[in-house]
Amino acid sequence: QVQLVESGGGLVQAGGSLRLSCVASRAPFSPNIMAWSRQAPGEQRELVAQLFSEGNTNYADSVRGRFTISADNEKNTVYLQMTSLKPEDTATYYCHIREARTGWVPAWGQGTQVTVSS
Repeated sequence: QVQLVESGGGLVQAGGSLRLSCVASRAPFSPNIMAWSRQAPGEQRELVAQLFSEGNTNYADSVRGRFTISADNEKNTVYLQMTSLKPEDTATYYCHIREARTGWVPAWGQGTQVTVSS
């Protein structure tokens, strides 16, 4: 199963920006869906953004217009560019991937913490 390692989290003031990175141990098999989810303490995990291998993207209403998911296939890396951050964006952010070749069973990274101060 592919291994995913996230980085880029940290502490930022409201209105600021962060870029999260997720490096995969190998090139994903297509078709696939790469995505970011987040989970705040005491809350359910929330799907934030998806990037389909054919190029389509999908965003949660709470982040649409502020977050952008993208990929660098040469680096086996998917990014989450986050702008206009709000305190309610504070959470642990997880990268994950589903591949048709592996039966769409998701592989998850270990998570990276994002804290937005007011």
